[in-house]
Amino acid sequence: MSALFKQRVSFVDKLPVGRPTTTITTSANLIQAGIGDKLSILVQSLTLVVAASALVFIMVVFSITVPIFLGLQKKVDFADEKASSVAAEALGTMRTIVACGAEARLGARYAEWIAEARKRGLRIPPVMGVHISPANFAMYCNFALTFWFGVRQYSRGNVDDIGQVVIPRSYHNVPSSASAYKTKRVIFSVLVVVSAISMIASPMIAISKAISASTAFFEVLDAPSPNTSGLKEPEISASRDIKFHEAVFSYPSRPNVKVLNKLSLCLPAGKITALVGASGCGKSTIVALLERWYQLDDDLEPFKKSCDEEDSDPEDKKANSDAVTPNGGTITLGDTNIVDVHLKWWRSRIGLVQQEPFCFNTSIYQNVSYGLVGSEWEGADETTKRRLVKEACIEAFADEFINKLPEGYDTLVGENGMKLSGGQRQRLAIARSIIKKPSILILDEATSSIDVRGERIVQEALDRVSKNRTTITIAHRLSTIKKADKIILLKGGQAMEEGTHEELLAQGGLYHALVKNQQLEMDDSPSSPLPVIEDVLEQSVSNTRTSEKQTDDSHGLEVSEEVYKPRSLIRSVGLFLWEQGRLWWLYASVIIGAVGCGAAFSVQSFIFAHLVETFQLTEAAALRDRANFWALMFFILAIGVFCFYFLLGFSSASVSTRSLQHIATTYRQEYFESIIRKPIPFFDKEENSAGALTGRLSSDPSQLQELLGPYMAFPLISLFNIFGCIAISFAFGWKLTLVSVFSAFPLIILAMFVRVRYELRFERLNAAVFAESSQFASEAIGAFRTVTSLTLEDSINQRYAALLRSHGCIFEGETWLFGICGLRQLGSGMYGIMFLVLVSSTSLAEAGCFRYGGQLVARGEYDVVQFFVVYIAIILGGQASGQFGSLTPNMAQASAAANRIISLRPSESEASSAPDARVEFEGGARIEFKSVSFKYPTRDVPVFRNLNLTVERGQFAAFVGPSGCGKTSIISILESIRSLSTLNRFYDYQAGSIYINGVELQTLEMKNYRSALSLVSQEPIMYQGAFDGLTETRSSIRDNVLLGVDRSTVTDEELYQTCRDAEIHDFIQSLPDGYATEVGNRGLSLSGGQKQRLSIARALMRRPHVLLLDEATSSLDSESEKQVQAAIERTAKGRTVLVVAHRLATVQNADVIFVFGEARGDGEKGDERKGTEIVEYGDHRSLIRKRGVYFEMCESQALDR
Repeated sequence: MSALFKQRVSFVDKLPVGRPTTTITTSANLIQAGIGDKLSILVQSLTLVVAASALVFIMVVFSITVPIFLGLQKKVDFADEKASSVAAEALGTMRTIVACGAEARLGARYAEWIAEARKRGLRIPPVMGVHISPANFAMYCNFALTFWFGVRQYSRGNVDDIGQVVIPRSYHNVPSSASAYKTKRVIFSVLVVVSAISMIASPMIAISKAISASTAFFEVLDAPSPNTSGLKEPEISASRDIKFHEAVFSYPSRPNVKVLNKLSLCLPAGKITALVGASGCGKSTIVALLERWYQLDDDLEPFKKSCDEEDSDPEDKKANSDAVTPNGGTITLGDTNIVDVHLKWWRSRIGLVQQEPFCFNTSIYQNVSYGLVGSEWEGADETTKRRLVKEACIEAFADEFINKLPEGYDTLVGENGMKLSGGQRQRLAIARSIIKKPSILILDEATSSIDVRGERIVQEALDRVSKNRTTITIAHRLSTIKKADKIILLKGGQAMEEGTHEELLAQGGLYHALVKNQQLEMDDSPSSPLPVIEDVLEQSVSNTRTSEKQTDDSHGLEVSEEVYKPRSLIRSVGLFLWEQGRLWWLYASVIIGAVGCGAAFSVQSFIFAHLVETFQLTEAAALRDRANFWALMFFILAIGVFCFYFLLGFSSASVSTRSLQHIATTYRQEYFESIIRKPIPFFDKEENSAGALTGRLSSDPSQLQELLGPYMAFPLISLFNIFGCIAISFAFGWKLTLVSVFSAFPLIILAMFVRVRYELRFERLNAAVFAESSQFASEAIGAFRTVTSLTLEDSINQRYAALLRSHGCIFEGETWLFGICGLRQLGSGMYGIMFLVLVSSTSLAEAGCFRYGGQLVARGEYDVVQFFVVYIAIILGGQASGQFGSLTPNMAQASAAANRIISLRPSESEASSAPDARVEFEGGARIEFKSVSFKYPTRDVPVFRNLNLTVERGQFAAFVGPSGCGKTSIISILESIRSLSTLNRFYDYQAGSIYINGVELQTLEMKNYRSALSLVSQEPIMYQGAFDGLTETRSSIRDNVLLGVDRSTVTDEELYQTCRDAEIHDFIQSLPDGYATEVGNRGLSLSGGQKQRLSIARALMRRPHVLLLDEATSSLDSESEKQVQAAIERTAKGRTVLVVAHRLATVQNADVIFVFGEARGDGEKGDERKGTEIVEYGDHRSLIRKRGVYFEMCESQALDR
């Protein structure tokens, strides 16, 4: 995280969407698994076998299999990363995905990459089989060969003492009477070595995966960081003129497209300078250069773009014959190049309000107080900070809505501020920028989402704080810049006109044309009446008055929510095993392999016992024959072990990859589809942020796959080992077995039970850390520009480190050391004791076996073979029990992952009968709200109660009013729908009814209804990789426009005409790659206006019968806005259009305008929480004649007043 925030913005822009979150979460988990207990097991096992001659053979095999496995795993990881990128983009923009009806296409693309991961993973099973089997085969062969050769040398007289056959030279001086002791000692040493070798393969797999996962970490850690040092106060002052000298700039993602073309301009210190011009003319690029997200001395990478021959089209892809022009020019602060200024100091002098403001998922107070970082008040006490926050919010007119919230300044705003309206987020961003009293104030469309009344108040506040401060304002709404000291009109990356508002109007040039386009008609001459509308609305208002008193509280504004009850380990994992019944033959192979591998240990004890007996023979021939026979038995056992381990490795890896098909195409895809089909309130919850869900989507199926794959085999081997050793022990000596096993067996069972219980508890804690850390990381990285502009890098890193430390303390509380030393949790001490019991109980069993067995041998009840069969079986079985205990973390993780996957499956109530009512939309839709009450699930204050309104079929209706009055909520409710096949919806109203052409909304069949709607939201969303194919690298403009339709049914001419209607076709054609141009990470290669026009084209492409426009033209320049508005009005024939707008010039031609305002109480208790209501209605001229609320709003935006 720390290394990432040291990189340039261009480096972060190149990263695939979702990679940082996946790296920090899933890859970190793999690395944790690889360097945790698996690494300690590997080191311990290698230490035991370091002196074994078979190590050379094993290392040769591993040196071949591990690199192959790493290469294959990296290819699988790449496909998984692409799938995670699809998920990350989708989960972060669910409203757009749902509105476009793109869930099926998204699920198909997700499944495509998962299937590719499976395809690549199918090559792993043979490698896994070869990886697991040689180690065990080599050790058993080595054992057989050692005794065969040793006895052969002894019988020929080459060795005087049998102990010299296998004992190191340092022991050769031991008296011969001790040779039997030495021989037995070596036997048991080899026994331990053989057991240790069998434990190497499993941790090697985990460590190999960790190595593969670490690549993404080192890509960021090893990337060069830009130089941030330089001049700062008192060496330089931020209160000086800022000048651009012959600035030439192109973005690294589009190096052959000039955004600034030898731009020269001066931003005078202490003055207000406004930048205006068409979308894409370079206004926001100037901001990016001033913030030093990009620099004029950046080297542009060579422009390389491969064209797909299948899509070649003279109009779709244009030949790129233009040479890449290098960036150049300078930006100076006074006489100093800003590149030579200390980066963090420079950014701390700037207060920035971006076009798309970002709010962190914390309280309102915390969001605003972030603006104090780097200022003189950064270390102030809490009281002072709260006072400064409140003063800033009052100036930004945010205090007006904050005081109406139940939690006030402590209200959580949700992920990216989704619990607030666009205007409310913008006011918080303004407060955050002015709280530190910056030397330079940059306002990039700072009031575009604020209502008319709020805009006037905020603008007055901005005018006050801008005095004697260098202020740079970017605006399309020209009424906000009339008082600017200097207005610069940009076109084509050059300054075309400069002057004050009056001077530029007098010139009658480009600026004059822009003003004319935004002029509101204030003529109050009579217009034709709207009898139908007025009658309907009058009835609606009347219904509102009467129904308020009739509404019973039993309607409620609460939504019941079913609580998932977690399943046990057996029930959760068992469910998935049951659902994979078609793979029974592979599971049978795994069980057969595990039985064979586990039985090898009991057979080994039998052979070892007879080898020990062999050394009691005195005749050389008999000794040689018997030793050769049992050595041959060891070799046969080695062959059997090789076969069974190969079968086990191949089958378990096949289960993993084939179950990956089922887990991926069924469970993982089902998991993904279950998430994207959840209602929008589900995503509003803090634990269900896009980052947390992306991490879970990536890690949960993987953890489940691990248990159902190779790791499933090792617990089975341990179980069959334990059962086999106990069985052969009972067969050869039941007395000794009872004493040995049951002296420790109860303790082992108790220790295992406690350990599994605490591992599950640990996994729940780990899941909480995982969710919180991934959410925080995703949010911070997604707000990279906001973080850097506020110089929050250190604060973010410290907060992230503190988050991990706080949970680390909890983890430490679960360890033995914390339980003993801290004495804070009895449970943690018990966990430590149980771990010690699990480790030491085998030694207890061995001690009991040796003591009691010696007595039985001394009394003649047992012979040597019986004793050693039981004793060796107890040793091997004890080691197996310890190995089984070490695998409990995998089981706990799989159980928790299985529960999380199951919890998101549709419940029985959600999967009830699907509504199937259909309605004809020919000519649009008649939309009727009857006594509708609504509040957001996370709020106590209702948005509105008993709302009544009617929009006739084919009408152009507009909703205007203050921010937060419920305009966007109406759009969200209309996007709501329930059905069996898909459960996605925006928000459900809690009381009343909504009728679409006379049919109740909740009874409509989803596909029919949703296909008739198109939505253009306030903040346009572009996709970089969500719809990438296997042969494509990034989503293009064409992909984004065709997001909500079946592209096979759309001709190129239809696409071009739709883009012409949205006034974006000419711009697309000006790009070297035309419609194949990549849009970049979150569309950052495009300006706000360009993205908004593409969103409009995407909506029009669906040929909707109902078009929903939520501030659809707020980021457009005047000329584009006028043309787009004309296109919408022209194409509105035969469809119903609902528009939410603050810029009233865009709705003056509407058939009916609904003016929302605060509900008027009648003195009853609770009236202060009634929400909003319709205060006026009618067309533009009739509302002007009323001289009411709407008239006052229009006056505020009349540029000639």
